[in-house]
Amino acid sequence: MASLTPGRQDPAPGIGVGTWAWGNRLLWGYEPGQDALLEDCFHRCLERGLTFFDTADSYGTGRFNGRSEILLGRFCAALTPQRRADLTVATKLAPYPWRLGRRGFSAAFAASRERLGGKLDRVQLHWSTARYAPWQEGPLLEGLADLVEQGAVTSLGLSNMGPLRLRQVQLRLADRGVRLSSLQVQLSLLAPQPLAPGGVVEVCRELGIALIAYSPLALGLLACAPGPRPTLPQGPRGLLWRRLWPSLQPLLQAVRAVATAHGASPAEVAMNWCRAHGAMPIPGLRRLDQVETAAHALTWTLSPAERQELDQLALATQAAGVGMPANPFVSA
Repeated sequence: MASLTPGRQDPAPGIGVGTWAWGNRLLWGYEPGQDALLEDCFHRCLERGLTFFDTADSYGTGRFNGRSEILLGRFCAALTPQRRADLTVATKLAPYPWRLGRRGFSAAFAASRERLGGKLDRVQLHWSTARYAPWQEGPLLEGLADLVEQGAVTSLGLSNMGPLRLRQVQLRLADRGVRLSSLQVQLSLLAPQPLAPGGVVEVCRELGIALIAYSPLALGLLACAPGPRPTLPQGPRGLLWRRLWPSLQPLLQAVRAVATAHGASPAEVAMNWCRAHGAMPIPGLRRLDQVETAAHALTWTLSPAERQELDQLALATQAAGVGMPANPFVSA
């Protein structure tokens, strides 16, 4: 990838809330004792204007499977009807091998809607099956489009899909009169691949599809200051940090310089880099200070020169073979 697509000229998108960590013990050390803090974070998000929440039916490890949806549903249920209407709750349904046919998601959708207490605005295909079972994907997408036509949800989105498949799906849905609202992909300074010319960022812009950036902080790495390696997280995240940290110093130094110029934090720079390219970042928010960081990021934007400098460093870092692991299910 020799260059990145030009930065977005329209007003920058907002910032949403990712809830992958709500119920995930393996990567994020979730324990039920954290639920009260998560509820506080949820309400602080609403106070600070963060009203898009993303979850999935596969979020939550082991006995906590589905916990993210359960918690989000519980928190939403305590709101007034007007307050609930102000939110957008989006979930992703996983195309497991046993979910087949046009009604393959019917039971999963009903279960997600129940866990969410009926507050479900957008349904998304969690990943494409085009690489390993292309025959499975079409009927499942038809079933999701049926849900929109029936009024069970107001919008439909995709996740982990490349530019070629995205065009095909968008055309298929358009022929039915169903609008494709969003595409969600991994996008960060350590995962700039979607910004390649002809990539999904360009296609989304052309087709009017909202782009959502998951893991915008690269599992927390982009929220760190340069210098000596920080205390490593437990589990697989720690292994990734250990491997990448020595090669990240030029990028992290540039991020810190931009942060200092704006009276901001490195995490804000990472989120605003996504926004500068037209993507809404959905960082995982588990603490009140993380909510405040995301809210403050909405008060400023990168200059074109700052974005271009970070673009070049992202490219150089990628060219050196340093970056986030790619999702193996992303289609072409």
